[in-house]
Amino acid sequence: MQLEDLTYLLQHPQDITVDQTSALATLIAQYPYFQPARSLYLKGLKNKESFKYNQELKTTAAYTTDRSILFDFITSETFNQNEISQLIKQNSEHIKAIIVNEANDISVNKSVMIDEALKQHIQNSEGVLDPYLFEEKVKTEDVAQFIADINEAPKLPLIDIDTENIQQTPEEQLNIGKPLEFKKSETHSFTEWLQITSFKPIHRDEDEKNESSEEKIGASIDKKFELIDKFLDANPKIVKKKKKPKQNIILCHILIRPHPPPAPRRLRRRAPPPAARAPPPSRRARPA
Repeated sequence: MQLEDLTYLLQHPQDITVDQTSALATLIAQYPYFQPARSLYLKGLKNKESFKYNQELKTTAAYTTDRSILFDFITSETFNQNEISQLIKQNSEHIKAIIVNEANDISVNKSVMIDEALKQHIQNSEGVLDPYLFEEKVKTEDVAQFIADINEAPKLPLIDIDTENIQQTPEEQLNIGKPLEFKKSETHSFTEWLQITSFKPIHRDEDEKNESSEEKIGASIDKKFELIDKFLDANPKIVKKKKKPKQNIILCHILIRPHPPPAPRRLRRRAPPPAARAPPPSRRARPA
């Protein structure tokens, strides 16, 4: 969107078009904190009666520093001027559709001449205006048969419809998908609406399913306990068998196992006594 178009829309917001509304959406995506553009975008959605208006109003309130200014804007005559112009157009079209007869001259001489001419014209056309002149002759037998068929046909009961007390659907009563209307005397409703729209819907289906499943599990457990009680009442107690003493299998295995033969001893060779050893060689003195 060019600067000239944006400046013109800021001065004349009631002249916004569908193409300019789309261009403002692109501008807001680039500059999300541009509050005048968001206000003009709201005006464009209101003119189209778009379902996006309510969500965009909440988003604009989140980006606005002073919500009282936003509230004054959406309740101003400039913001609602499109609806006023539409009502004016509808009334003007309704007025144009009314048939207005031309004014007749009520002078005495002219009225007398018209009356004489009408009388002469009526006298000349009496034969042509006879209503029975061009009608087909109907046989009396056909008429009698037709009346008999009507009398013999079963009569359907008449249903009275109370048009004043027709109930509207919840969607029609709540105006779902249409822009919400605010008045200047309802300053609290705007802030409350912003709080209510942030709430999440309550899902009760899962809670009901969980409760029903828990009830089924509890009922099945009770039935099992009842069967166990009946079994214990009908059958005698089970007598425990005496336990036999366990034989020490390991000890018996040790007693029965044969001992291995002793290992043969190895004889060590003894060293000879010191006397039996050969004397060391004597050293002779060398001549001087």
